[in-house]
Parts: sequence; structure tokens; C-alpha cells
Amino acid sequence: MARVLLFGRLADIAGWRETTIETDGLFALRDTLTATDSALGEALAGPGVQAAVDKAIVRGDVVLTAASEVAFLPPMSGG
Repeated sequence: MARVLLFGRLADIAGWRETTIETDGLFALRDTLTATDSALGEALAGPGVQAAVDKAIVRGDVVLTAASEVAFLPPMSGG
């Protein structure tokens, strides 16, 4: 089961910051989260949201294992 972390407004929308989910890929994980919570799914699909797998930003689908840690990061701002 992958460890899933949400930060910032994503955690506020979901009402949780950390959970574990049985999944085999990043896209499947997003699909599961969207099916469970449509508001969270919409937020995850928004511009600027990034995913990090095992502390590295990734693009596209990634194979996940039971030991994977997936963090969804809201858009960053600042200067």
C-alpha cells in the first residue's frame, strides 16, 4: 500500500493529510482519489499541482510499490 501525502489546500479539500492506498501506478492512484472525492480529484487535476514519488518530482505515470511514498503538492508561489 502506497503512503499518500497531501499538502496545503489539497489536504484542506480532502480533510486528511496522510493515508495509505492500494494501487500499482500514479494514474491509478489519482483515479482512485477522484472516485472517492470528486473535489479532491478536480483539485489534483488543476494547473500547477505536482506529484513526487519517493521525494522526486515526476511527470506522467509511475509504477508504485507497497514501499512508495506519493506526495501531491499544490502550486507554489512566492519570491
